[in-house]
Amino acid sequence: MGPAASARAVLPGQAAPATTGRRGCHHPWLDPDQLKRARLHVERAIKEKKIFTVQGPYPVIRSLLRARGWVERKLPGAGRAGSWLEQRHGSQGKQLQEEEEGSDGGSAEQEEAVLDLQLGSTWPSLGTTEPPRPPEEEEEEEKEWWDEDPDGIHDLMSRLVRDQVPYFIWTNRLSAVDCRLLRQDQVVNHYAQVGAFTTKEGLCLNLRNLPWFDQADPDTFFPRCYRLGAADERQAFIEDFCLTAARSLLKVALERTEQPPKSSEGPGAPGPPLTPQLVEEALQICGQHLSSLGHQDIDKDPPSPRTDWDRFLRDYYCVVHEGARLVLSGAQREQCQALLQRLAGRLPQLGMEGDCNIWILKPGAKSRGRGIVCTARLEEVLQLAGCCVAPLVRVGEWVVQKYVERPLLIFGTKFDIRQWFLVTDWNPLTIWFYRESYLRFCSRLFSLRRLDPARHLCNVSIQKQCRQARGRPPQLPPDQIWSCRQLQAYLAQVGQAGTWHQVMVPGMKAAVVGALRSAQDLVGSRKGSFELYGADFVFGEDCQPWLLEINASPTMAPSSAVTSRLCASVQRDTLRVVIDRRDDPDCPTGAFELIYKEGAVSAWAGPQHLDPWPGAAEPHCEEAAHGTCQGDAEEL
Repeated sequence: MGPAASARAVLPGQAAPATTGRRGCHHPWLDPDQLKRARLHVERAIKEKKIFTVQGPYPVIRSLLRARGWVERKLPGAGRAGSWLEQRHGSQGKQLQEEEEGSDGGSAEQEEAVLDLQLGSTWPSLGTTEPPRPPEEEEEEEKEWWDEDPDGIHDLMSRLVRDQVPYFIWTNRLSAVDCRLLRQDQVVNHYAQVGAFTTKEGLCLNLRNLPWFDQADPDTFFPRCYRLGAADERQAFIEDFCLTAARSLLKVALERTEQPPKSSEGPGAPGPPLTPQLVEEALQICGQHLSSLGHQDIDKDPPSPRTDWDRFLRDYYCVVHEGARLVLSGAQREQCQALLQRLAGRLPQLGMEGDCNIWILKPGAKSRGRGIVCTARLEEVLQLAGCCVAPLVRVGEWVVQKYVERPLLIFGTKFDIRQWFLVTDWNPLTIWFYRESYLRFCSRLFSLRRLDPARHLCNVSIQKQCRQARGRPPQLPPDQIWSCRQLQAYLAQVGQAGTWHQVMVPGMKAAVVGALRSAQDLVGSRKGSFELYGADFVFGEDCQPWLLEINASPTMAPSSAVTSRLCASVQRDTLRVVIDRRDDPDCPTGAFELIYKEGAVSAWAGPQHLDPWPGAAEPHCEEAAHGTCQGDAEEL
């Protein structure tokens, strides 16, 4: 049956019979003028190769593509009925495009289907040859249906292009597409093998190789991390834990000598003082470690075999966690100060690691904070990883990472920041950084004495399960979300007006570029593809950013007024970069700025840092939020 037959009009003088769409939606037949306009629109879209497919709840993408004259080839079962997520997102597209014709919903039913996106093909059954994909921040399960195409025009045009090749494909995951069948002129929003930097294990492993690619030290922006499934890394973590305990003991000894602990801060009343030999032993351990660092060994020397680490850690726990007192001589105090000062010049993480030796245990391939545990005892880390407390995580898939014990707090509360960036090519590596971002607050005040998720895990999916404590500072937002502009205003109020552009943003850019360069050779590079990522950062007391993880398919769910605006904006600006710039390299790119583009790998020309990267201040762009700030015009 051809397009004309499938779009048969109602004869003049006849009443338009009601038709029943999927899930009981009723729409009148279109009048002949509407049908004619629809057919002409479809013919033009086919000629200009403006056929697209969207899988998942992305009404903003649908709306913006339709406003550009694109026609959707819908997935089987999608129909005209959208999900409750479409209803929640729908207003975003209307805010961005006054000429929006409507927005359709994706269906959760086909999320695992592989899309065979070739001309005249049929839709295959489940299954894929794509390697395991890193965890995406998937939208919540759809629960309600909402009609966003009341006159059925988009449903009709979708049927008219059901045998056409979609030239723009936006999906939740790459595994939804059979990449073997993609044509060169088809654009898809994913790359293959990105687990090299979007899984915790991949990031942990590959960032160690960064010095081979760049003059950058990952220890300056990525908290040290170990894969517990690898025997050598498990042993390296144990040694790191012990050395950190020795450093922490020196810090605590100095702090308590200079200022006795308050009873409310400690776990109990101070006990009898421990022997000064414990401090002497910690000084010896740290001195040996400093010597090994001075020799610039590739692999750290193990702690002295003469140390009884079980006994040392027991005494250390008594001091740090149980309030046992230490007595320092004047000479020991001077030694502690001098040794810690020398270690600070060798260990970039000495300040942020604090003195409680807290580590965070994470399942290696999960998102949204699932299965994460904080602990300050070595035996608990090893036991938790061995017992596999999180469902569906095999032993050996755990990573353990040093917890940032001295984060930047706002009104006594921890937060992290979601920072988007876009990759439009891997050879040459081309990175776009988004000028807008948002903060996610914990629901309870920060405390190193209580390691519950409400105080330490900023993920929205975690915090929405936590009840806000009484006495929570009223200055914090009820929905626990701020924009980066609100953060800048806060910093200005506390006397750090230039910190955002001079310290935070350059640090985040450097971390993003470093992470991608370390994994560049492992990612499946395909011309015509692109991918939007969401990096999570926490800031230290000195406002230096620490990269926590990078997420593939970052959520676009509007969990607040701030995210509703920003998630819509980043989708709009993504299309500007990947679609509009193909025809007009000088077109505005909204809040995206091109921060990195290297020469082709074969030429070995070296990278081009398009901003004086990484140390210079970022120019402030007031127009970014309105989409009028023009990005770099260099071609992709």
